[in-house]
Amino acid sequence: MQAATRSRLTLTCILITILIDMIGVGIIVPVLPELLEELTGGSVAEAAVIGGYLVFAYAFMQFVFSPVLGNLSDRFGRRPVLLLSLLGLTFDYLMMSIAPFVWYLFVGRIIAGIAGAALATATAYMADITPPHKRTHRFGLIGAAFGLGFIIGPVIGGELGEFGPRIPFLAAAGLAFANFLFGLLVLPESLPKSNRRKFNIRRANPLGAVIALRQYSSVLWLLAVLFFLQLATQALPTIFSYFTVEVFDFSSSAIGRTLGAFGIGFAFSQAVVAGPLSKGLGEPAVGILGLAAAAIAFAGIAFSEDVYQLYLFIAVGTVSGLAPPAINGVLSRQVPDNSQGELQGAVNAASSLATIIGPLGATQIFSYYTSSPTSEHYFPGAPFIACGIAVLLALILFAIAALRFELGRRPSIADHPHAPEVPPPGQVRVAPIEEDEDDAHPPRQ
Repeated sequence: MQAATRSRLTLTCILITILIDMIGVGIIVPVLPELLEELTGGSVAEAAVIGGYLVFAYAFMQFVFSPVLGNLSDRFGRRPVLLLSLLGLTFDYLMMSIAPFVWYLFVGRIIAGIAGAALATATAYMADITPPHKRTHRFGLIGAAFGLGFIIGPVIGGELGEFGPRIPFLAAAGLAFANFLFGLLVLPESLPKSNRRKFNIRRANPLGAVIALRQYSSVLWLLAVLFFLQLATQALPTIFSYFTVEVFDFSSSAIGRTLGAFGIGFAFSQAVVAGPLSKGLGEPAVGILGLAAAAIAFAGIAFSEDVYQLYLFIAVGTVSGLAPPAINGVLSRQVPDNSQGELQGAVNAASSLATIIGPLGATQIFSYYTSSPTSEHYFPGAPFIACGIAVLLALILFAIAALRFELGRRPSIADHPHAPEVPPPGQVRVAPIEEDEDDAHPPRQ
């Protein structure tokens, strides 16, 4: 009983870390258009273009440095990498809160991109402490913490934005630093020294990570699926604010509340629905269901003529929360435990590459189709059509991979989970996760 309690404490700690991190990210979403308009004196369309370049700077740094941090976490452990990334985010938000010029925002985003390995490292941490056949459920909890952060963050940001567009950035900095202190005092290390591997600079880059993982043939297909899915889903937080201001004249508060409502449904899909559905239908079927819902939602949002239609298709979009945990659950079983950090670094690099292309492309498309309201090309929903096409590509690739590699029946090559080894100051060592009665009967995969 004591071992199980300590295991649950470890799980709770990493989920709280992700939750606080995503609250900090979500806080700034509703007010970024207003801050950019303030600094540039331009229109919403012009602010959207600059916002796309900001995301590009952040994502490019993530693309370059995610494999480095993933490999470092395989060598030195998850905890130090996670803590350093949280300090980097703290500095980023502080710079953005005092920015007198647009280039301050770019410097802050570059720093955040270099340090922003929190989610990838946390995912590797979760893989360390979870049996392979239960990872879909646990990854669903990560997604739920992610979604819950997007419930709370934009709502807080929207309300704080009523006092000025810089206030939410100060709040985000405070949360990031509080998260650092929380991890420093509470979060134990999850990767035992006996299971670590040497750092290899040739593998610590996006191309090197892909080459190192190509021995697992299904991994490349699944990375492509995640790439196209991320290419599409990055549009929601990036372009949604500009789209709703342009089409429905939303305030920052309305944007925050709408994204918060989406986050509730998204978190419910990941934390409550994904696990049981995976047991009954298998992970490939659940992934396909989530991808199909995303494609329908993007197309519907693009053509929404009133807020009721918008809310309807946002509700459909919450079902897309089934896809990431199912795909990640399959993916994590394709590599051994001492490569989980490298794998998540590659996943984060693929996501970052999508974030480089997706938001920049979406904001450029949005600007083109809204800069001349009287022209025949006026169509603010155009970026969401492009996103729907990207999701369809992901759906096709995932279906082919599921059939080709028999992902629903393929056995895991990952080992058993390990006990967090090095407790932080004042903490007891966390015991290994014990098998529960569900573990005796692994679900369909």
